[in-house]
Amino acid sequence: MDFAIPADLQAYLLELDAFIEAEIKPLERQDDNIRFFDHRREDARTDWEREGLPDHDWEKLLQEATARADKAYHWRFSAPAQYGGKDGSNLWMAVIRDHFAQRGLGLHNDLQNEHSIVGNFPFVAMFDTFGTEAQKQEFITGGFERTRRVAFGLTEAEHGSDATHMETRAVKETRDGVPGYRIDGEKMWITGMHVATHCAVFARTDGEAGDARGITCLLVPNPTDGFKIEEWMWTFNMPTDHPRLSLSNVWVPESAMLGEEGRGLALAQSFVHQNRIRQAASSLGAATYCVEESVKYARERKPFGEELAKNQAIQFPLVELATQCEMLRMLIYKTAWQMDNMPHKEIERTISDKVSMCNYWANRLVCEAADRAMQVHGGIGYSRHKPFEHIYRHHRRYRITEGAEEIQMRKVAAYLFGYLGPKRGQFD
Repeated sequence: MDFAIPADLQAYLLELDAFIEAEIKPLERQDDNIRFFDHRREDARTDWEREGLPDHDWEKLLQEATARADKAYHWRFSAPAQYGGKDGSNLWMAVIRDHFAQRGLGLHNDLQNEHSIVGNFPFVAMFDTFGTEAQKQEFITGGFERTRRVAFGLTEAEHGSDATHMETRAVKETRDGVPGYRIDGEKMWITGMHVATHCAVFARTDGEAGDARGITCLLVPNPTDGFKIEEWMWTFNMPTDHPRLSLSNVWVPESAMLGEEGRGLALAQSFVHQNRIRQAASSLGAATYCVEESVKYARERKPFGEELAKNQAIQFPLVELATQCEMLRMLIYKTAWQMDNMPHKEIERTISDKVSMCNYWANRLVCEAADRAMQVHGGIGYSRHKPFEHIYRHHRRYRITEGAEEIQMRKVAAYLFGYLGPKRGQFD
């Protein structure tokens, strides 16, 4: 057993830090761009007159940062080499995301927009595995060239975790001699639709409500006749790019299908593990940041003439959080390493529960750490002059999205009690 960070990975972290200091920090400071990260951040990022959408200047700044990172061969790190990436492993991505989040808020890594100078590209993996050659060229290459951006259209207003009960339907229909599908239904929380060129709409094409099979993924261009954004849903974590939308008599050709007909949910779930482990690492890094900032403040602050840190009421909660961070870091790194050392399909069968453990616990932990940091810092901690409220608001959503923590706990329970996973049938 070797728990050391590989030397080449440690060297890459130093390279990334140097790049941030040389290229990203100066960009963050110029032209008052710091308004997007200081106490003005929520107001500066939000176009309040445009239904709460992200401000144009904010998104232009993110694009400039990733363009610089791409030029330096960092942005596509996790992508396959054939698309200009470095085949970045799950372990390396977990360590990088943990490291970035420990640096605090900044242009190098702001996950409110899923932004990072080392990008995460779940759609690249999906198209590379399930797409036709034409789709790979259009959506992978086009994605990196910023001519294509795909939103993920799974959730509905009445169906979130129970996705197999979705009410959106697609039926085969030929128009002008071209075979295709007519889609009718509604979707909700479809992130990024204000800039998406396409929406990957999941619709039932066969079977009954509750069936895992019979759901198909169809790539719907935006705009398309009958495809309408009904409203932008304002959230705890503004700005918003999460609409409720409707599809009425929307038609796409058969070539718009991604993957196999009726196997859409398998496609959607296939790469959830990558997202969950990387998200867990980000939450862990942010939790660590909150603990470390609280420790520093407690040593500096001297109410009644003595360091705040001398009070056990301050020490013990931070000790518990620091302990959980250390234990969770080992589980995340180990799980990411295991993912890298088994066939992709084997992950779901053997360690999906571990991925869920990492994700739900990290997302819960960062919320607790941000809340404790506010308490330790007192009034200034509750203000927007410190980053803790921003960290809390951002990471709180991940206890619901990417699989609600209750759903992930149910997955862990299924493995623990032998309903799924390696123990399946052991107690029968």
